[in-house]
Amino acid sequence: MRGWWQDLTDLVLPGECGGCGVPRTVLCARCRAVLCGGVMHRVRPVPEPPGLPVVHAAARYADEVRATLLAHKERGALALAGPLGVALAGAVRAGLLRASAPAGAGVVRSWGGRAPVLLVPVPSGRRSVRARGHDPARRIALAAAGELRRRGLPARVVGVLRQRRAVADQSGLNSRQRLDNLAGALAVAPAGARLLCEGPVVLVDDVMTTGASLAEAARAVRAAPSVPGGPFGVLGPIPNAAWTSAVYGGETWESREEQNVGSRRERTGRRPARQVNAGAGDAGGVVDVVCAAVVAASPDSFEINRN
Repeated sequence: MRGWWQDLTDLVLPGECGGCGVPRTVLCARCRAVLCGGVMHRVRPVPEPPGLPVVHAAARYADEVRATLLAHKERGALALAGPLGVALAGAVRAGLLRASAPAGAGVVRSWGGRAPVLLVPVPSGRRSVRARGHDPARRIALAAAGELRRRGLPARVVGVLRQRRAVADQSGLNSRQRLDNLAGALAVAPAGARLLCEGPVVLVDDVMTTGASLAEAARAVRAAPSVPGGPFGVLGPIPNAAWTSAVYGGETWESREEQNVGSRRERTGRRPARQVNAGAGDAGGVVDVVCAAVVAASPDSFEINRN
């Protein structure tokens, strides 16, 4: 209820730009250009954590971009999910293009007729979700999936990652401490491995600093059990509502929206298994991560001599 009311308030009565504070606009043209108008970059933290997939970012986590992300995450400016999703969609597409080289855009387009791109958000802790009233990364991922579909690339959000244990607040921890703090903290939900076989997997988050969260998310996805039918194909009936509820906790508006996607797909009945070789796993059904994408990354990770 809180999230719905905040959405309505933001749309009807936009207070000020999330980036610079200009009144009567959600995000001014200048801040939108800084967020979404630049070239998507491959980013790498130093030190780079083991197992980190190739990551692309839309912008540097500084100034207007930092203010916009914090306004969405901490101050409940939920209307900012739209432009943040546009930025994330650009980073996702850049990562897919790089992953499909040398065939490039042709391979990305070929996915459209066979399997959707699966955006897997790094989850926030339950306590953080309750305090904020929403899961920022998941909300932005849903906006990004919508933007990718508008651009002709089928995409859906698959929120299958869960925290298996409590973790300490990451602020104030260095890269080594963050790795230790998150080691083994994430796992794929019991029924989630089946969903991960339905398309190329792209991990998404709002911000990357040390890369520890994305590296742990990648480990958890790669540890998901094999599913008969192999990657990008599922044998048997589409999951029913009870199966879907085992994956989606229903805690937030974002969870319900993902569940609605599953319900629509349920009505299509059975479908044949599909096989696409695009680097997301082998024929045995082991899930891999094609790439990762974030809205913003620490400025140091943009150093051109490491890209």
